[in-house]
Amino acid sequence: MKYDIVIIGAGIVGLATALKLKNKRPELKLLVLDKEEQIAQHQTGHNSGVIHSGLYYKPGSLKATNCINGYNQLLDFCTKEEIRFELCGKIVVATSDEEIPLMNNLHVRGEQNGLTDLKILGKEELKEYEPHVNGVAGIYVPQTGIIDYKQVAERYALRIKEKGGEINLGEKVIDIKTSETGCTVVSNKSSYDTKLVVNCAGLYSDKVAQFTQQKIDVRIIPFRGEYYELNPEKQYLVKNLIYPVPDPNFPFLGVHFTRMINGGIEAGPNAVLAFRREGYSKSKINLKELTESLMWPGFQKVAKKYWKTGMGEMYRSFSKVAFTKALQKLMPDIEEKDLVPGGAGVRAQACDRNGGLIDDFLILENEYAVNVCNAPSPAATSSLSIGETVSELVLKRF
Repeated sequence: MKYDIVIIGAGIVGLATALKLKNKRPELKLLVLDKEEQIAQHQTGHNSGVIHSGLYYKPGSLKATNCINGYNQLLDFCTKEEIRFELCGKIVVATSDEEIPLMNNLHVRGEQNGLTDLKILGKEELKEYEPHVNGVAGIYVPQTGIIDYKQVAERYALRIKEKGGEINLGEKVIDIKTSETGCTVVSNKSSYDTKLVVNCAGLYSDKVAQFTQQKIDVRIIPFRGEYYELNPEKQYLVKNLIYPVPDPNFPFLGVHFTRMINGGIEAGPNAVLAFRREGYSKSKINLKELTESLMWPGFQKVAKKYWKTGMGEMYRSFSKVAFTKALQKLMPDIEEKDLVPGGAGVRAQACDRNGGLIDDFLILENEYAVNVCNAPSPAATSSLSIGETVSELVLKRF
C-alpha cells in the first residue's frame, strides 16, 4: 500500500497535522496510524480541557507564537463546527509578597505576547472574581477558557475522513525501513510504503524518531499529573479557573483549580515521574522504561537539580494531607474530606542529554521524517497552529 504521507499518532497534534495537509493538498494520499483502538487516548484524552491564552511562554518562542495563533484557529474551528467552549477567564494568584515580582513578570510577558485586557488585581479585587481565594495580588486573564479536547479531536478525524484521508487504529508501528525512494512503515498488522513519515507519537515520539534517525539527543521522560475532584457540595468554592504563580525554573504550573466544560471542578495536578510511559497510576510499572528514564544522563542532572521539588511532588502523590495543604494555599476552606480521587494524565516531557527540560516545542527533521519530539501543554490549544507548522515543513518536500 503506497502513500505520500504516513502520520504516526492519532492524538490532537497528529490529527491537526493531517487535517491541515488535506486542506492544503487534498490530492495527497495520507494515512494516520495509531496503536490504540480509539483516537486521542493519551495526552489529548487525559488533559484538563483548558484553552490556554499564551500568558506563560517566552515571547517569540514556538510555544508563544503557536499558542496565540492556535488559540484563534481553535476558536474559529469550534465556532464553525458548533463545538461547545467557554471563555470564562482565569486568575493567577500570588499567595505571598515574595511572589509579586514573578507575577508582575508574567503580566509583562502576557502583554509582550499580545494579550489585551489583562488586569492586575489587589487583595480585595481578587475576591470579586473568586470570593473564597487566598492571595495578596493576582492577574485576571480573560482569554482563558474550557473545552473538551477529545470532542475536538473526533471532529478533526471526521473532517480528515471526509477529505479522503485514512485513519487506521489498533496498529502499532514496530519499525520503519528506509530506502532511496522513501520508507516502509511496518506495523503489527501490515506495512505501508510512503514518501515521508510524520511522527506525532507523543509519549513514544523519541522511540519512533530513532527508527529513521539513529542519533537523537533527547529522551521523553514521562511525568504523571494526578487530580482530585471537589465534592459537589464544595464546588461553590470555585467559580472558574484559579492558578498559582508558577516556579519559573520548573516546567509545570503547580496545583490549581479548573472548572470543567462537562461539569465538576478538578484540583491538581502534581508532577511526578511515571514508572512507565503510559503509567496513569502508581501501580503501573514497566521496569525497562523506568530504567531508561533513570539511566538517561539528562534526567540524572534534572533529578540532582530539582530533587527537593521532586520529593515534594512525590510526597503529595502519596499523601492526601500534603495535597490538601498545597491546595489550601490558594483555597483555605478546602478540607481533605472535600477531595475525591479524579483522573490522571502523563505528560511527555523531552529532556536533553545535558539536563535541560525542553521548554519549547521541538521538531526534528531528516530525509525520511518530520519528528514532533516535544509537544507538551499548550499543544492542545495550539494544535491547528502546530499542524500548520508541520504541514509547511512536509509540503516543502512535495
